[in-house]
Amino acid sequence: MERKAAVSGAGPAVIQIKVQTRSRRPGVEDLGPDGFLVRVVAAPEKGRANREVIARLAAHLDLPPSRLEITRGGTSSRKTIRVSSG
Repeated sequence: MERKAAVSGAGPAVIQIKVQTRSRRPGVEDLGPDGFLVRVVAAPEKGRANREVIARLAAHLDLPPSRLEITRGGTSSRKTIRVSSG
């Protein structure tokens, strides 16, 4: 996947995502240049959904979750994720 190659480059990358909580079908959908749609089972309570977002996105990008950080939108459905170079 092209996006995986772009994210694995040298320096931090930024990804825009839209989150759908309480989903019956969790997963990650590539929206092209607009980013990703991340569906999670967790409710947006006490950071549970954010933790699941990081875990699902990291698995989708084949990266360790420690390389992903929510930099904007911690309480919003639209988030900005920074991917560190490792």
